[in-house]
Amino acid sequence: MKLKVKEKLFGYMDQEIKNHIIRGDSLKELKKMEGEKFDLIITSPPYNVGKEYEVKSSIEKYLETQEEIIKQLVRVLSKKGSICWQIGNYVEKGEIFPLDIFYYGIFKKFKLKLRNRIIWHFGHGLHASKRLSGRYETILWFTKSDNYIFNLDDIRIPSKYPGKRYFKGPKKGQISGNPKGKNPSDIWEFVLQDWESLLWDIPNVKSNHPEKTIHQCQFPIELVERCILALTNGDSWVLDPFAGVGSTIIASLKNGRNSVGIEKEEKYCNVAQARIEDFKKGNLKFRPINKPIHKPSKNDKVAQIPLEWLSVSQ
Repeated sequence: MKLKVKEKLFGYMDQEIKNHIIRGDSLKELKKMEGEKFDLIITSPPYNVGKEYEVKSSIEKYLETQEEIIKQLVRVLSKKGSICWQIGNYVEKGEIFPLDIFYYGIFKKFKLKLRNRIIWHFGHGLHASKRLSGRYETILWFTKSDNYIFNLDDIRIPSKYPGKRYFKGPKKGQISGNPKGKNPSDIWEFVLQDWESLLWDIPNVKSNHPEKTIHQCQFPIELVERCILALTNGDSWVLDPFAGVGSTIIASLKNGRNSVGIEKEEKYCNVAQARIEDFKKGNLKFRPINKPIHKPSKNDKVAQIPLEWLSVSQ
């Protein structure tokens, strides 16, 4: 199915939850939107590294363009809303430019307040030869005001020592923790239990990931879900200005939130629509939000030292 520019791919799942993707340029489409509509804006912007959907430019020109878009995002963000800006590094001739540092100044220019700098750790990726291999990206969580949505109880994790008690003071002998669990940290790793560890170890979407599509830098659905649970309410609107293949839309659908995505590439819009339809029919494959990451046993062949290596080391 061929799509015309700005055609809405998906209207309504039902009368309660509204979700659609608009094919078009993010800056142009944002300028048409009403102000203060969205309680959460979450995205992974282009990194200016020469992907097929990017036009590589100087780091300065790249950031100027992004600043124009961020200005519009702040305009459409509700007073109680949050922006989650997931970003990695720009690499030029082997030199690393940590984009979260550059972006911080832009968001502060528009008077947003940084609540957390969240580290997303993943175990697989390209191997570097002249520096250490990169295995993390950063999510900058900004709010527009001090009165923002934050549903802590929806994201609490199991207490490591639920039976721990105060050993002195006026509360001596009383349980020291919260029966609903503890507050997760700003480094995310899902290993054995949902939100329990200090790192968010959500696997990135590579060849063997159940969510893998044609997109080169795809958002894991569960990464978006956790931000939606924490930073929106049931009637909230969620926006992804660089929607890709629709992971934010699907995460919103899965959790009963209204959402809008903007994506300029027609082929990604088509994939997004197909994924949304598959989700509605119950056919979409995705990682459950609390699924442990597979770790091979010592008996698995992939965990054993190959014979070729043994001969080299001797």
